[in-house]
Amino acid sequence: MTSSLIWIAVALVAVGLYLSWTAGRLDRLHARIDAARAALDAQLLRRASIAQEVATSGVLDPAASIVLYQAAHAARQSEEEHREVAESELTQALRAVFAEAPQVEAVREAPGGEEAVGELTAAVRRVPMARRFHNDAVRAARALRLHRKVRWFRLAGHAPFPLAFEMDDEPPVALAGRAAH
Repeated sequence: MTSSLIWIAVALVAVGLYLSWTAGRLDRLHARIDAARAALDAQLLRRASIAQEVATSGVLDPAASIVLYQAAHAARQSEEEHREVAESELTQALRAVFAEAPQVEAVREAPGGEEAVGELTAAVRRVPMARRFHNDAVRAARALRLHRKVRWFRLAGHAPFPLAFEMDDEPPVALAGRAAH
């Protein structure tokens, strides 16, 4: 009888340790999602800010300046539920304005233009990487949260189900080509 109780106690402790380890892992994944989202938000804000600077610099033609400024402003001011759409529209505006190399060269030739093009190129290259890191963390957390043991024992607590950030982040051809140089 006592050996049976000992084995039951050992089994309960083992299950408890396993569930505790799984809950800790899930908590670390949620912390990773939060950190990745903060990095993504920073990169998106940086890209929009640089786009606004370029739009107001006076080196672009007026139509391109207006399109780029409005898209960047909308991306910076958008509510969370409309953020993916606004960021995709900024990406599309960047592709429209910087579709060809002469437009990039016009910005480069302006005072401070080389630095602006360099910052914009870095920003449009970093956004897809930050989004990928965020979405990879979301995918890992979702996979763990879908396990039966996590659902049955409610190991996720009251944390919201993680959502991926889906947007168009294809960089402009002229800037992507410049990044490769």
